[in-house]
Parts: sequence; structure tokens; C-alpha cells
Amino acid sequence: MKALVKKESSPGLWLCDVPEPKIGINDVMVKMRKTSICGTDFHIYKWDAWAQRTVREGQIIGHEFCGEIVAVGENVHDFKPGDLVSGEGHLVCGRCRNCLAGRRHLCAHTRGIGVNTDGAFAEYLAMPMGNVWLADPRIPEEIISCFDPLGNATHTALSFDVLGEDVLITGAGPIGCMAAAIVRHAGARHVVVTDINPWRLELAKRMGATRIVDVSKEDLKAVQQELGMHEGFDVSLEMSGSPKAMEAIVENACHGGRIAILGIFPEKFAIDWDKVIFNMLTIKGIYGREMYETWYKMTMMIQTGLDISPVITHRLHYTEFLFGFEAMKSGQAGKVVLDWTA
Repeated sequence: MKALVKKESSPGLWLCDVPEPKIGINDVMVKMRKTSICGTDFHIYKWDAWAQRTVREGQIIGHEFCGEIVAVGENVHDFKPGDLVSGEGHLVCGRCRNCLAGRRHLCAHTRGIGVNTDGAFAEYLAMPMGNVWLADPRIPEEIISCFDPLGNATHTALSFDVLGEDVLITGAGPIGCMAAAIVRHAGARHVVVTDINPWRLELAKRMGATRIVDVSKEDLKAVQQELGMHEGFDVSLEMSGSPKAMEAIVENACHGGRIAILGIFPEKFAIDWDKVIFNMLTIKGIYGREMYETWYKMTMMIQTGLDISPVITHRLHYTEFLFGFEAMKSGQAGKVVLDWTA
């Protein structure tokens, strides 16, 4: 089968012929229809320091997908050939304390599809039945292929109650833009999105931001005054991985403000812990999705009118994958969807 492979220990990816995977008694075989490129895939493409110490040569990458089940193992009874599915990209041990308690998203031994094991940028993917999500066939396949990052945005955006609240989102990448749409859908009042990339800020506006802020040109305190805010942001979502963004969140949070952090910071840095303590701020780290409450919530939101289609900016055949990665590199791309059906 065809697959996108980290063939060499250097920047880039290669389209290769590789053996089709085999399924075990508890697995399903998925024939790929659509896949989406993730920021993690871009790290692997660039072959940065994280990728070099994490991903092995010969790895098939990718973990955001929509596909059709074509075969099931003999122990699989809840899925059948023909089912349209996506899947949870985190493989958990099933035996640690958190897994046994039903908190699988907190598994201490999580492995990532397309990072630690062969992934979804291929014609076929074998995966455990416990990681399969049965998709609503009324939802467009390209949207289903974005359920993994939409889940990150949902998990982060709904970590705290946002109904009637003023929300600050730092980082207008695809997940930050999806988070803007989610908090608006969930009833937030002001949704302020910050970045330094004008193209991405305009995308955030299309996705539901009520105010976009280029922090290289505008001050958040002045924006608060403009909006008639008196006590700071009730909820802040850090999506950028920028230490300066985290500093701005702490500076602009209200007393008792709640902060959810999804962005991964490149280095250690200091924040003003006096403000965290004396303003009684709550900080919560987010990794991936809750299995499977997040998947249920994002499906229900799509079914009740949440529209994330503007975040999909590029639709390409899988053989054109290099154009997709270069579009991401340019800073003028949202989600890039690869079509495996032709």
C-alpha cells in the first residue's frame, strides 16, 4: 500500500510502498478516505529536536482521519465492514490506575498513533476496537477527519463554564480558531483571540472571534476598556505555546480566573506566581481528549450547528502532501485535508 513515511533521519516525508498492516482479534482494519495534517505531523516533517528523539525512521505518520472499516477481528462485535469511523489517536495501557478507573485520557503509558506506532497517512490502518469512534455519516468526511484536533479544542474550551463569560484565546492556529467557534456555540459573551499573524487572525474572526488582537500592535488592557470589561477575562485558553502569551493571560485574568493550557512551550520560563496565588487563578493542563466524553460532545455540537468548515483551507490528493506541508510552513493555512479515495 501507499503511505507517507519518515524514511530518513532528515527533514521531509516520503511517499512509499509498504506492506499492508495485519489485524488482531480485537482490531479493525480501516480503509482511509480523508486525513488531516496536524501540527505534530509538521514537527515530524521539519524533523526538529522533539521529532528526532521521538519518531523512528521508517515510521508511517498521521493520526487525524476518516475512513471505512473493511475488516474486523473475531472478537469485534460493535463494528462491521462499511462503518464510517474516526479514531482516538492515544493508545492506552488499560491496566494502570487511571485506565481501570475509566480515566483513560490520564493513562501514564499513552502511546500516539503516527508518533510511537504506525499511523493513518496510508491506504489502510489497523487499530484496536477500543480506539474506534463510529461517525455520523451525515457529517462531511473532511470534518470527521478533523475530529482529533476538534477534540483538543473541545476539551480545552469546555474545561470551564463559558456561558456568558469573557474568553481570551491566545493563538489563532487551527485549534485556537476551532476553540473560538466552540466557546461562541457554548454561549460566551466576548471571544478575544490574539496572535501576531494577520492571516490567522482573520481566520479566527471567520470562526467566531468577536474581537481579534494583533499583540504586536495592540494592548490587551486597552481592548478590555474598549469592550467595557472591568475585571479581566473570566476564562483563558492558551493555544500558542508562547511564554509571552502565558504572561499576558496572567496579567489580564480576573480574580478567580480560570486558565486552560493546550499549547506546548518550547522552553522553561517564569510567570508571576504572586498574581496566580493572590488572584486565586486556576490553571489546568490539557493533553488530547477525554475518552470518549469529548468525542460525544463534539459530535453533538456539529449536529446542532457548530460549523468548523472555514478552518479547512486546503483540500489535496494525498500525492500532493508536500504542497500541504509547505502551505502550513507559510503560515497561511488552517487545516489541510488529504484525499485518499482516488
